Amino acid sequence: MVSKVALLTAGGFAPCLSSALGGLIERYTALAPEVEIIAYRYGYQGLLSGDFLTVTPKVRDSAAILHRFGGSPIGNSRVKLTNAADLVERGLVAEGVDPLKAAADRLTEDGVDVLHTIGGDDTNITAADLAAYLHEHDYELTVVGLPKTIDNDIIPIRQSLGAFTAAEQGARFAQNVLGEHNSGSRMLIVHEVMGRHCGWLTAATARAYREWLDTQEWVPGIGLARDGWDVHGVYVPEARFDLEAEASRLTTVMDEIGSVNLFVSEGAGLDTIVAELEASGEEVARDPFGHVKIDTINPGAWFASKFAERLEAEKVMVQKSGYYSRAAAANPRDLELIRSMTELAVDCALRGEPGVIGQDEEAGDELRAIEFSRIKGGKPFDLNQEWFTDLLAGIGQPVTERVSDR
Repeated sequence: MVSKVALLTAGGFAPCLSSALGGLIERYTALAPEVEIIAYRYGYQGLLSGDFLTVTPKVRDSAAILHRFGGSPIGNSRVKLTNAADLVERGLVAEGVDPLKAAADRLTEDGVDVLHTIGGDDTNITAADLAAYLHEHDYELTVVGLPKTIDNDIIPIRQSLGAFTAAEQGARFAQNVLGEHNSGSRMLIVHEVMGRHCGWLTAATARAYREWLDTQEWVPGIGLARDGWDVHGVYVPEARFDLEAEASRLTTVMDEIGSVNLFVSEGAGLDTIVAELEASGEEVARDPFGHVKIDTINPGAWFASKFAERLEAEKVMVQKSGYYSRAAAANPRDLELIRSMTELAVDCALRGEPGVIGQDEEAGDELRAIEFSRIKGGKPFDLNQEWFTDLLAGIGQPVTERVSDR
């Protein structure tokens, strides 16, 4: 019997968090209005500290409004419950306290029967750690997660929440940024897109942007030509490329058009960049999960420097669409996905079925509660998908060699 439910959002923002909260609240109100709902503030940080908001009848009545907004009204943070040293340093647990036990004790003290986590692979792996601890120590609580990553990199989930919208928003961002291609002669523009390990978002953003180009009319006689607005290179973490060969190809583009526009995943070339920095004696900052803090090493600027010299660029611009995209309100395609997932999440919670809700790629894309033990991050983007090979062919870029092929 479920009497009290807790919600939390964690990790980085994605264009689905507010709507997912709204969808869960709406579903509980429709199926089990007697169930009390609380929301821990700032993710696992709020869980450890007992900081939560109560979902009142007025909030229930207004839950549909949450679909109109991006961000997360209850706040996010990056907290790993198995990284005790970090949590002690941040004052979230005392020295010698097991954070998993502290979280379990807090849930018990708060009377929570179901915990809904909304986040990416780190959030749900942390949820898996918590679920395993609860099971091993006979805590009667069900954990049901929802998958959120804008780069669509959760194994084995076909499509994570927010990714469709992030690609659409990144393309919208690019419309203004690439409009700068005539702001100087021999202009190089690098559009850096979020995606640490997975190039899906970069590729999908480039595709969405070129679909927008297809809808436009052009006046080449006065310089308003599609080739100047087009994408000339797409670089993702899963693929190797020959820098000198690409520089040669793009030099021809620069000579003929007067500008070059590149879409680059923030994780493309990351290992090479980190190796260069560490070889020079620089310390590379990492987050509590051990991930390199990409904003501190600026991959887009690295790509720009490598190509600018070889293309003899006279002006260089590097722009990042991540923060523009990730807090956007969900688009219709994501809203439909959110609706289907939140409805199933509540159904599973009410019958005591734990897991992460998603289209299971290893079960024919069935939408189901996927076992926490099977959830992993870093799902690679499939370079062989027809739409991606068509994208590269459309911009004249050779099909890139897979990193795993060597």
